[in-house]
Amino acid sequence: MRLALITGGSRGLGAALCNEYRGRNWKVIEFSRSGPGVRLDLADTAAAAAAFAEAFVQIPSFAVDEIVVINNAAVLGPVGPVAKATPAAIAAHFGTNIISAILLARAFISACQERDCPKTFVNISSGAAVKGHAGWSLYCTSKAAMENFVRALALEQASQRFPVRAINVNPGVMDTAMQAEIRAVSVEDFPERERFVRLKLDGQLSPPELVATRIADLVASRPEPGTTVSA
Repeated sequence: MRLALITGGSRGLGAALCNEYRGRNWKVIEFSRSGPGVRLDLADTAAAAAAFAEAFVQIPSFAVDEIVVINNAAVLGPVGPVAKATPAAIAAHFGTNIISAILLARAFISACQERDCPKTFVNISSGAAVKGHAGWSLYCTSKAAMENFVRALALEQASQRFPVRAINVNPGVMDTAMQAEIRAVSVEDFPERERFVRLKLDGQLSPPELVATRIADLVASRPEPGTTVSA
């Protein structure tokens, strides 16, 4: 049995990844607020830790040929100058985009470190990890933090007998609900808004289904741990 655990699997790239892996005859466990799998608000980090631990406990103790864990879930907002963001909104953003993502990796490694099979932790990153954008200070921070977390995790795993391969994947710009959210904000809150509007009008947004196929192929190619690869 090959097993994929995917966060944010109810829509967009997450749903496409779930469908892609199911189409390849993998067993898929997805986590989201509204999907068909484990219902979970990742901003609630205590609930996330419990849900991840329970999911990994249920993995059979034998006959698992490969495990892929994909940290896909993320929120964009609050968008706008950081002074306008409430403390609660900041905490929820980082709870979803960083803390729960790290808890997912922790649960994976704690449960599966000694399994002698290919194991990969995939962090879905963004160009925002390496470039600042006015109005996206929280999103840029969380994406950069997770990219560096993966680089450090790869170094930790290098000395393990059965290492988890940790990689970042930049999916590029896709035609998803997050892109619609970007186009809906005001120019005052996000000065680059018109560039993203133009990407949609010019047909420059990739279908999530195509990107999901490329990601699955990339993971199967066994990229160098700690690297960021583009889909």
